[in-house]
Amino acid sequence: MLRPTPLLLLAVCCTSALADPPPEPKVERTVAEDDQVRIEELKVRGETKKVTVKNKNSRAPDYEIVVNDAGRESAGGTGTGLPKSGSGTRVWRILNF
Repeated sequence: MLRPTPLLLLAVCCTSALADPPPEPKVERTVAEDDQVRIEELKVRGETKKVTVKNKNSRAPDYEIVVNDAGRESAGGTGTGLPKSGSGTRVWRILNF
């Protein structure tokens, strides 16, 4: 009767663990547009990560909305664990280089 060696068992365990790599996250890019603005939204695994608002006819600068992570309080939070009003914080880029 043959006995499997520990090295053979280790090789079988490692190949089965490496055989199925984790799936790539689902990434969605959505664009909503009208006469005045263009809104671009990035979702990863169904969760909104980034929203960019670009003005078309005005001199107002483009801005980004930083979406709060689910389960985490933003740095400027209320300290109660409850989110601040709204669903994100507006951020304007001043310098690009």
